[in-house]
Amino acid sequence: MSGYVARRVGQLVPVLLIVSAVVFFVFRIIPGDMAVMRLGQNADPESITAMRKLLGLDRPLYVQYVEWLGNAARGDLGTSYINEQSVTSLVLQTFPATLELAVLGMLLALVLSVPVGILAALRRGSWLDHIARVMALIGFCMPRYWLAVLLISLLAVQVGWLPPAGYADLSTDPAGNLRHAALPVLSLGLTIAAVQMRFLRSSLLDVLGQDYVRTARAKGLPPRTVSLRHALKNALIPFVTVVGLEMGSLLGGLVVVEQIFSWPGIGWLMINSITQRDYAVVQGSVLLIAAGVVVINLVVDVLYGYLDPRIRYA
Repeated sequence: MSGYVARRVGQLVPVLLIVSAVVFFVFRIIPGDMAVMRLGQNADPESITAMRKLLGLDRPLYVQYVEWLGNAARGDLGTSYINEQSVTSLVLQTFPATLELAVLGMLLALVLSVPVGILAALRRGSWLDHIARVMALIGFCMPRYWLAVLLISLLAVQVGWLPPAGYADLSTDPAGNLRHAALPVLSLGLTIAAVQMRFLRSSLLDVLGQDYVRTARAKGLPPRTVSLRHALKNALIPFVTVVGLEMGSLLGGLVVVEQIFSWPGIGWLMINSITQRDYAVVQGSVLLIAAGVVVINLVVDVLYGYLDPRIRYA
């Protein structure tokens, strides 16, 4: 297992290289000039030329990329073109807010999907199963941004229980932070729970029909032992895959939710940087998200071996 983990960590380097190269060169071919955006459309050509030289935009693209890559390897992701702040500090300031939403949303989804999925599979065809499938279908088809707007309208505007948007620092105001995080976490958790519940129910139903489960029942084992100890553990393998994919997508896919709720996470930072053509910030943000996704995939692969002892990594 340790050798497999070491190889997967080694694969992180080429993945990040490819991601960084794609992001770097794609943003350079987009029409527009950062020097013009900083100085304004009415700036004279001499000032624009001087600004391009100051920003290093007058050199060939491959030279700019190699220099940026060398600095990134030392932990220096560059400087923001807009506010002249370190990209590393900007990314590290906003990433915890995104991570908070992703973790809380995933925890809420697991709390909802796991018990409902298990009960729906064990009581297949019952009224509980029908209600669970209908609710899962609604949640699966409902756009996340529409649910976010609906929650704001109901719980913030109509009832007034929760603030409609904003952010409070977790270290200084934990209660305020949780109140502001409630609506975005609900919009994330409810939609993710629908997907997870459907996968867990389907996977558990498939396992319950296997020969070894019928053998366990024939031996006289209690139904709870057969369902939870023998069937559920094997049914969790595809479920863990879905959880890993959803968690990876959350790290880079909270852009819309963060914009709706004015949540200062990395998605909010990326949108603002893209509109202002702040290349360095976008590159650093994407690089961090890519690293997070690779790490999540590694954790999921390691969990496979724990859930199913037959899985071995040579």
